[in-house]
Amino acid sequence: MAFSSGGSRTDVGLLVIRLAIGASMAAFHGYDKLAGGPERWARVGANMKNLGLGFMPEAWGLAAASTEFFGSILLMTGLLFRPAAGLLAFTMVVAATRHLTLPPGSENAGWSGASHAIELLAVYIGLLLSGPGKYKLGR
Repeated sequence: MAFSSGGSRTDVGLLVIRLAIGASMAAFHGYDKLAGGPERWARVGANMKNLGLGFMPEAWGLAAASTEFFGSILLMTGLLFRPAAGLLAFTMVVAATRHLTLPPGSENAGWSGASHAIELLAVYIGLLLSGPGKYKLGR
């Protein structure tokens, strides 16, 4: 039976989390940024200046969009799982920092604006530490 041992329940739970979080991030965040083109990439990448990296905003934005889309697909499949989870976690650090550095009173400013990115950061760190479980493509 699939749910007879603790290990199997854990593996099924990890699969559910990977599929749900991965599909949501790819569909609602990554795809839109990736399809937005260079102007959108530059806007997204400009957030790296909050970390002291104000150069090449288009490249940073494309990297973020690619991570959110392709990294999420890797997360769902279990392929290159830990690198994908690490990159997604870093992307959430940048997103949270953006919200925390917005002027007070701005839309999505402060801790409530950053909460979604912080929650996803926790999920990605948890997945990075746990691994994909046994249900994945490849070895």
